[in-house]
Amino acid sequence: MRKLTYFIACSIDGFIGDESGDASFMYPFVDEEFFEFLKAEYPETMGTGGRRALGIDDLENQKYDTVVQGRGSYDVALKEGITSPYAHLREYVASRTLKESPDPHVEIVADDVVGRVRELKAEEGEFGIYLCGGSKLAGELLDEIDELVVKTYPIVLGTGMPMFGSGFAVAEFGLDEVRLFKNGVFVRTYSRKR
Repeated sequence: MRKLTYFIACSIDGFIGDESGDASFMYPFVDEEFFEFLKAEYPETMGTGGRRALGIDDLENQKYDTVVQGRGSYDVALKEGITSPYAHLREYVASRTLKESPDPHVEIVADDVVGRVRELKAEEGEFGIYLCGGSKLAGELLDEIDELVVKTYPIVLGTGMPMFGSGFAVAEFGLDEVRLFKNGVFVRTYSRKR
């Protein structure tokens, strides 16, 4: 069984972006030390265009071979004219409004995203599935998430888009690891308690 990992950046108070989902104010925290960590541990979570621009497109996947993201997250790339933001992974976009994929490499999941994710998790393979976001999709998939990797940036937003856009639900996870960086960012890894 493959793991579904929600790998997400958030503020101290648990928001992944402003009300519209914009998280660009977190980018300045990706300094050299933190970038080297991401490059070594989670290179597949960097978009293909960014990897190419940085000359690291040849990095091998460490943990994931598949990405699942919501329409809002995908729209960030589409607005830049990028139809396959994670071309180095198998790409799935959960959307009830996007009727046709703008790219042959991207599969649109219009109905039963939970069922599709269960199918992906049941596949054979050594790599897991990267849940890129966003909030509503993470809320919908909460019961399927096996691992959380939460990159917490040293800022407080007060309001915004929560990590999980769902109703009240208690899901227990155990803390596996905490990494602290000089820029104030810390990364926590949790495994679901089942």
